[in-house]
Amino acid sequence: MQTRTQSALSISLLLAALFAVTPSRAQQAPGATADTDIRIGNIMPFTGPLAAFATIGRAELAYFDMINARGGINGRKIRFISVDDSSNPKTALEQTRDLVEKQNVLLMFGSFGTPDNLATRTYLNEKKVPQLFVASGDEEWAHPKAYPWTMGWQPTFRAEGRIYANYIQTAYADRKIAVLWQNDQFGRDLFRGLQEGLGATAGMIVADLAFDASETAIQNQLGILKDSGAEILVFDGAPAIAARAIRSAVELDWHPVFILDNASASIASALQPAGLQNSLGVISTSFLKDAGDASWKDDPHIKAWSDFMDKYFPDGDKADNYAMFGYAAADTLLQVLRQCGDDLSRDNIMRQAASLKNYQSPIALPGIVINTGPKDFRPIKQMRLVQFDGTAWQPIGDVVDTAFTTVRDDN
Repeated sequence: MQTRTQSALSISLLLAALFAVTPSRAQQAPGATADTDIRIGNIMPFTGPLAAFATIGRAELAYFDMINARGGINGRKIRFISVDDSSNPKTALEQTRDLVEKQNVLLMFGSFGTPDNLATRTYLNEKKVPQLFVASGDEEWAHPKAYPWTMGWQPTFRAEGRIYANYIQTAYADRKIAVLWQNDQFGRDLFRGLQEGLGATAGMIVADLAFDASETAIQNQLGILKDSGAEILVFDGAPAIAARAIRSAVELDWHPVFILDNASASIASALQPAGLQNSLGVISTSFLKDAGDASWKDDPHIKAWSDFMDKYFPDGDKADNYAMFGYAAADTLLQVLRQCGDDLSRDNIMRQAASLKNYQSPIALPGIVINTGPKDFRPIKQMRLVQFDGTAWQPIGDVVDTAFTTVRDDN
């Protein structure tokens, strides 16, 4: 009996010894090899109707290549695994499962699109895998009580819609408004924000039409909106269709005040295909510097951006806002990983993501800062109105933060 007890004790001690680890290794999660790499998963539409947005993922990959060339983060290299879902939510979920269960990623970062991220959110929260800095302006990424592992990054679509409404009320009071919006959650959110911002004056909207993201011809819709007598057109959709809308309006000899959603405010992906002359005067919003704006030519951060593009993303377009978006989002994740130090547990990653204080990306516009908290999963809550002058985006007024609602306790 005594021998059996001693044997049991010996086995217990042996198991304890086998599972004893140093504190730093105990804090590692799957996807974070203590001495080698940090595996990060990402879903992008490299093919399909929204393929223009895949530049975001390419820029993020290039950014992490740059960080790795500089020695990595906390002594570890970043392994960024970005896969294609063709903007298909079912594929997004399948790819995410593979990244988590087979590729053993530590976290998901910057995956694109509202439907795709909604399709993976429940799974990632059940698995307690960080779903960080979602590349979508939906308000669904700001519910820390219900989804504590999911956080957005960019300003919300609804806030953007309210910004346009407030601008219209100030600069174009009593003008008739037409809205051409993408028939999905992204399009509905921005349209809803526009209506909220107009409030009692929402009757200024005399016509609105929805379109599917896969549509290739929208001239008929533009003709209907022109016939409504509207003097302002708010476009809310993807860049390829935005280009067609700008060009079609000119072909119809319709010249409304053209307001373009931030997601399509890309010179490379929307304005150049539409024709720069046709795009003259287009109004949008921004929260990042524009490398094509001559006023930033001597900015040290834009010079660093230019060097980055030359060395790590030579096939990219320096005038492409999506490349800047990816660069800035990846820079924000790098700050989170810096704050994590040697504790790369998934819990600590979320804790640090919710502890960003007045952090400014080097290519953010002056005054645009990132703040998060345990109850605030909306990192960027400021934007600036801009207008295209035929060459670059020029600012209209100051940074706007009044359109962003306060954080609710029931989130």
